[in-house]
Amino acid sequence: MNTISVQTIRTGKTHWSARELCLAAVMTAVVFLATFVPRIPIPLGYAHLGDAAIFLLVLLLPSRPALLAACLGSALSDLLGGFALWILPTLLIKFVMGYLVLKLARKDSSIPRTAIAFLLASLWMTAGYTLFGALLYASLSAGLASAPGLFLEGLINSGAALLLLPVLRRNIHL
Repeated sequence: MNTISVQTIRTGKTHWSARELCLAAVMTAVVFLATFVPRIPIPLGYAHLGDAAIFLLVLLLPSRPALLAACLGSALSDLLGGFALWILPTLLIKFVMGYLVLKLARKDSSIPRTAIAFLLASLWMTAGYTLFGALLYASLSAGLASAPGLFLEGLINSGAALLLLPVLRRNIHL
C-alpha cells in the first residue's frame, strides 16, 4: 500500500493513502475552479462559487482530503488571481469554514441543520475576511466595505450547495 507519512490533528492517523492523496488533488482542483472561474468583483476581492464546492465536499467525501482541498484550492485561486496577500488568511478562514460544516452537519444531515451550518460558516467567512481586510489594509472601513458582498456570496453559495446536495448524495458512492 502506498502511503506518505503526515501527522494529522486529532485523528492520530499518520499516513495518507494514495487514494486519499488523489482525492485531495482532484478536490483541490474542483475548489480552485469553482473559486477562480466565476469571479465577480466586490470591494477588496471577488465573489465566487468556491464555498459551495467546499460545503459539498466536506459533507460528501472523506474529511481530511476535503479540508485540505478547501484550504489549498482557495489559496491557489488567491495566488493565481493576484491576491497573494490573502493566502494565509484564506488558509485559516476556509479550514474553519469546512470544519464548522463538518462538525455541525456531517452526522445530522437534515436540511435545516445543514442550512444553519452553511450560514454559520458563511458568517465566519464574512467576519474573518472583514477582520483580515481591516488588518491588511490598516482600515476598519476598508474591511467593513467588503462585508455585505461577502455575506451575499455566502448566502448564494449556501443556496447553491443546498440545491445540489440531494442530487449529489444520490449519485456519489465512495
